[in-house]
Amino acid sequence: MRLRSVWMFGLGVALAASVSACGGSQNTPAAEKEAAAAPAAATSTSPVDPATAADVKGTVTVSGTVPANVAIKMNADPVCARQADGPQMMETYVVGTDGKSLANVFVYVKDGLGNLVFETPTTPVRIDQKDCRYHPHVFGIQVGQPLDIINSDPTLHNIHAVAKNNREFNNGQPIQNMKTTHTFTAGEVMVPFKCDVHGWMNAYVGVMTNPFYAVSDTSGAFSLKGLPPGTYTIEAWHEKLGTLTQSVTVGAKESKDITFAFTVPAASAN
Repeated sequence: MRLRSVWMFGLGVALAASVSACGGSQNTPAAEKEAAAAPAAATSTSPVDPATAADVKGTVTVSGTVPANVAIKMNADPVCARQADGPQMMETYVVGTDGKSLANVFVYVKDGLGNLVFETPTTPVRIDQKDCRYHPHVFGIQVGQPLDIINSDPTLHNIHAVAKNNREFNNGQPIQNMKTTHTFTAGEVMVPFKCDVHGWMNAYVGVMTNPFYAVSDTSGAFSLKGLPPGTYTIEAWHEKLGTLTQSVTVGAKESKDITFAFTVPAASAN
């Protein structure tokens, strides 16, 4: 065990050094230049009149034969194996007890807000590496909003964001309770996260230029509140089932219900 601890610490130091050398840490000069070049956060209050604000809410469902989630084998890292509370499964398909409600679907306003500019939140969003899993698995954040990346485990983790519109980053965290803060500079749906140490760890973040997004819960429910009256393209994203879109028109103070119905292709069930 002592030899493994020494090995893991050495790997952690090497990974952290490698990440720093590749510009993965936010404290690098390249990151500072990027932050300086990023557009200033909007300081105005919300452009939506609360007296006329509308809501779009609804449910996400799935039909067909939903594949079983893959079992996770954590024995490669004894720390992970000790912390696991029973058998661990991937979170690819999270279906409610009714057998049709689908969780972990990112629902957002894709189009229809025109040139409205929304204030950038200063409260950080948090993603935690705990029990050798990312928490949460799917979430949203706004451009410029701080993202706190935490390692709550007494083992080496890293968070590798494979972005396209934003800068790719790879932060090693070899010490328990380490925290790194990152901000995204461009909208992007979705940015995958992975851990290069523990291959089963993955998560997804939707980076938004507006506050109208939600993640469906285990009952499939989601809610987009406080929209200005108008016509919108609403999109629902799932990591394996792709995307569905709907056009929705809401009037002043109107609340409209919609349903996104995903179908598992027959080939996916095999």
